[in-house]
Order: sequence, then structure tokens, then C-alpha cells
Amino acid sequence: MPVLEGLWGPDVRMRDSGLGVGVDVGVCPDEAAHSPVWGPLRTPPVTCGGLSLALELPALIRQLRAAWRARRGGPRGSERSEASTWVKAEEEGEEVEELKQDTENRSPHLEADDGRLSTGHAGVLLAERRGSYPLIDLRVLKTSAQQGEVESSTRKKLKRLLSFQRYCHASRLLRGLMPHTPGTLHLLDDDYLGQAAHMLSKVGTWNFDIFLFDRLTNGNSLVTLMCHLLNVYGLIHHFQLDMVKLHRFLGMVQEDYHSQNPYHNALHAADVTQAMYCYLKEPRLAEQLSPLDVFLGLMAAAAHDVDHPGVNQPFLIKTRHHLASLYQNTSVLESHHWRSTVGMLRESGLLSHLPADMSQDIEQQLGSLILATDISRQNEFLSTFREHLDNEDLDLQLASHRHFMLQIALKCADVCNPCRVWEMSKQWSERVCEEFYRQGDLERKFDLEISPLCNQQADSVPAIQTGFISYIVEPLFEEWQRFTEPSPLSQTMMGHLHKNKAQWSRQTHSHTEPEPEGGAGEEENIP
Repeated sequence: MPVLEGLWGPDVRMRDSGLGVGVDVGVCPDEAAHSPVWGPLRTPPVTCGGLSLALELPALIRQLRAAWRARRGGPRGSERSEASTWVKAEEEGEEVEELKQDTENRSPHLEADDGRLSTGHAGVLLAERRGSYPLIDLRVLKTSAQQGEVESSTRKKLKRLLSFQRYCHASRLLRGLMPHTPGTLHLLDDDYLGQAAHMLSKVGTWNFDIFLFDRLTNGNSLVTLMCHLLNVYGLIHHFQLDMVKLHRFLGMVQEDYHSQNPYHNALHAADVTQAMYCYLKEPRLAEQLSPLDVFLGLMAAAAHDVDHPGVNQPFLIKTRHHLASLYQNTSVLESHHWRSTVGMLRESGLLSHLPADMSQDIEQQLGSLILATDISRQNEFLSTFREHLDNEDLDLQLASHRHFMLQIALKCADVCNPCRVWEMSKQWSERVCEEFYRQGDLERKFDLEISPLCNQQADSVPAIQTGFISYIVEPLFEEWQRFTEPSPLSQTMMGHLHKNKAQWSRQTHSHTEPEPEGGAGEEENIP
């Protein structure tokens, strides 16, 4: 019996990597997934209320108007506004209500032959993903208000209208239809589109502010960033990836990060992915990497901490968590991240069009990369890396050596926060320590031994960060600088690292000694 019986809820779950979901994206539940109704179409058409939603919204509106005219026996007056037409249609209980009901029926579940596909896992038409829907169209409200039609009696009708707009938006996404604006930003609201697009134009710079980007993308930083980078490298075309399946997979990955975790969440994954992109651009690597190498590097960075429970491996072991038993107390979290990723790849069908041996090889290499992020294997990788550099025997024309360097690059990206500018580095440091402290509070609550670095009364943020930089980050990035030399990026990172270490050291001493005058605010003057 686990020590913490009932503590682990559905948030900590293991995806069945062998599960094959039997419902195609976009299939109307009124028809079976493989019904002859769909004919030779690759993706079944989305229909609702007898109308095809494979149309753009203006064409769909024309179909609705034609249906109204046919049922009313005459043309509709042109003097009415579009907003009042929607409200009138609601009052008459016609197609929009039917669409709304169909939407509500689809939302909770989609039945499959072998199981039930829920909104949290399937990315169905109305899957609750952060920022997936456009905000309320104020133009509709304004137009209706000018005509005196927005009253308390019509609030419910307008709400239904907006639900219908949201439905069309979601179905358009799932069919992979791109707007004319930059293709990777179609999840964004128009007000933020220009700012986020401008930020993406500078995504390869080291001072990229992932916190601001996450706000501009309404919490969709990981999905938006990955779509952009895959498009920049031409990987979507190279691997013939289906856009519907790609968005479905990335949405599942982003959703499976626990937003309640202060540090190990989707924002951390986006930050690691952006850092990985910067490392992949280093000339010594970029000249040798194949499209498969780049694809593996970006995918591993995005999914390397997926479904992280917010506690470390020793906590899982001493609470006898099922994951610790499943993976025999070895690389427990990393194995879970990998297996979860494989499960989502298979569930989304992202690689289903590739030969079986190729997709299996991709899954295995993703596992090798994600398992390399296990901090307990730090010395193993560091000593091997140092030995290669000392012997000057790294041959990046060999696939095995390129894979090893991808492992090192991912390890660097995973712990690169102390190499960022102080303002961002400090935020990340406070977040990871808050997660440590929460684990310590749990351990104290259940009379368990408090893990190292998790006692808020004894372990301060400056002390934790000083030790982390000295024993983990600095040795790794010194060797990375040797590998990439001469590299302006490495010089910039090492400069930030030394300044941040000095800043944390001063704050550590200030806990026991009076702070020198002007001490804590002059990090910019540190050589």
C-alpha cells in the first residue's frame, strides 16, 4: 500500500504507448469511422445540420441564407444586418441552434471501437486547450448594439452565436486550413498577431523573452514555437507531416504539461525548445546535422518533461509510486516522459504514414535523447564529452557522434537558465525553488524525510543556485564552449553565467554578513 494513498490523482498518469485510438480526427459521430459514406476521402468531411463545414465561413453563411430562404419561401431582406440575422435565426429556432446542439454533443466524448476518446487526450473539435478559441468578437456586439438589438433577452442568443463561431474556428483548425497571415500563428488573437510574429522573427537570439511570448500567444507558446521552427527548417514538407495530426500531437503535449507546476510546465518546455534551436544553429553543428537530427532535437526538447508531476525521483521512490515500480527506480521520470511521448505520437498518428522501421527508430532515438536529461547521469555524459574534446575525435559525419552531440545540446538547453540575462534567470530560479519547497512541504506533511534542497527554512534560493551553477551548469558549459569555439553565443552565455553566479553569491553572503553598500544591485559591473 503506498505511503500516500490517494495522493496521486489522474494528473499523474501513464499513457498506454500501444493504444491505437479508433476515431479519425474530424469524423462525425453520426457515422462510423470507416463508413463507406466517406468514400475515398483521406479525412472525412465535417458536417453539421446537413451543411458541409469544409467551407470557409462566408460560404457557410451563404448556405445558411439559402436554407432560410427556402424554408421561409422568399428572399431575405437585404436591409438587415448580419448580426441581426443571426439573432433572428436564433429566435426562429433554426440551424444555428442545431449546430450548437451538435457541438455540445461532440464536446464530452467521441466513442471509439476500442475505448473512449476524451477531450483531454484527443484534440477533438472543442478540446479545451488554452488559447485555442478566438476572443469574443466585439465587432458583432458593437454592430448589434448600434441597432438596439443587444438587450438582456438576446444575451443567450449572442452566446450561442459566439459558440457557433468558435465551432467553425476549431473545425477549420482541425482540417489544417491556414489563414493568409503567418502560418504558425493561426491560434493567436488578431490583436497580438503582429507582436508575436515580430518576436518569432528574432527567435534565434539569446535574449528571446519566452515569458512575454507566452503571454502574446495566450499560453500557446510551445505549440506556436514548434510549428514555427518545424516550418523554418522545412521539416513539415520534408517528412510530409499532416497538419491536422501535427496540431493534435503538439496540443496534446502542451496540455499534458501540468500548468500548476511552478517550473516543470509547458513554458519550461518552450524555453528549452528555443534554447535548443539556438544550439542547433551553432556553425559546427548546423553544417553536419541532417533533417532527421533537427527533427529529433526539436521534438525531444518540446516533450522532454511532459507529464512531470512536480516532484523528483527520490520522492516517487520513497512514496512507492507506481512509476517507480514500473521503471525499477531507474530514470523514472525520464522514462515516463519518453513513454508518454511515444503514446501521444501513436495516438495522434503523426508518424503513421512513415515506414514502420523508420517510425520505430524515431521513437527509440527520442527515448535516448530524453533519457539523457537525467541529472543523475550528468558525470557520465560530461566525462565522455570531455574525453572526446581532449582526443579531438568527434566526427560529426558519423550518426552516432551527431546523436551524442544532440544529447549534450539537450542537456545544455535543459539547464541553461543560469546562462540567461539576470531578469529571466532570476525568474526561473525562483520557480524551480518554489517547486522544490512544495515537495518539501508535502514531505513534512506526511512525516517523510525532507529531500535535499527542499527545506525552505534551511535552503535559500541563492544557496541552491550557487551550488547548482558551480557543480552542474558551469562544468557543462565550459566544455560546450570548447566544442563551439569560436562562438559569440557561447561567450554571451558564459558572460551571463559568471555575472549571475556572482550575484547569487553576494546574496548568499548577505544572509550571514551585512551587505556592502550598493552590493546587490550592481551586477552589471561584474567583470
